[in-house]
Amino acid sequence: MQTGKAQGGKNVYGAAIGVIMLESQFPRIYGDAGNAATWPFPVLFKVVTDASPDQVVRQNAKGLLEPFLDAARDLVKNGVDGITTNCGFLTLFQAELSAAVAVPVASSSLLQVPWVQTILPPGKRVGVVTISATTLTSKHLECAGVSLDTPIIGTETGQEFSRAILGNEMALDIDQSRADIITAGRKLCAQDPDIGALVLECTNMVPYASDVSDALGIPVFDFYSFITWFQAGLRPRRF
Repeated sequence: MQTGKAQGGKNVYGAAIGVIMLESQFPRIYGDAGNAATWPFPVLFKVVTDASPDQVVRQNAKGLLEPFLDAARDLVKNGVDGITTNCGFLTLFQAELSAAVAVPVASSSLLQVPWVQTILPPGKRVGVVTISATTLTSKHLECAGVSLDTPIIGTETGQEFSRAILGNEMALDIDQSRADIITAGRKLCAQDPDIGALVLECTNMVPYASDVSDALGIPVFDFYSFITWFQAGLRPRRF
């Protein structure tokens, strides 16, 4: 039973986080940031028209800044208390999004990298697995506060994941996608044995994070770990 007086001021209630979405058609399986069932709390989605995976990841989101700022403003107007995006490459817009709205902005899973490095034992390093190492530039890293000497590997040489997501295809081989990401993680760890944890840049990698951790025997942080942390601050648990 509810009692007392309620205070208004929002269009939508109960969703603390607004997710700015790329426009896509590839399958967003359970665990994907764009699958509403992934989240243990309500979220609001806002799709940016014509923001394709290819344009954001391979073309530096050229020409998309204003549409993303408009989407953030619209989500805040509708009642969210924090903003995120569903592509790790949008760290490029972190500063502009933060300046455009009066709520916290967590644009990219890459923002976790400095934190993870801090918690690792001396001599251990955090590595990054991305959907496209060839287009993840120093600018992307700098916008997230990531050291430029961070070990990074992409899944471009795999058979399925990068091709299907960046190609915005209608079908996705889940098993092969998992294998692509695990293979990339193994290769990175073989190249740098000091890696003590991984951060998965891509929001579409979340469904495979536990498999990567099991295969490599190290902690794996992803977009889900980041945004559940974000939610915990926006809506602290009451004890």
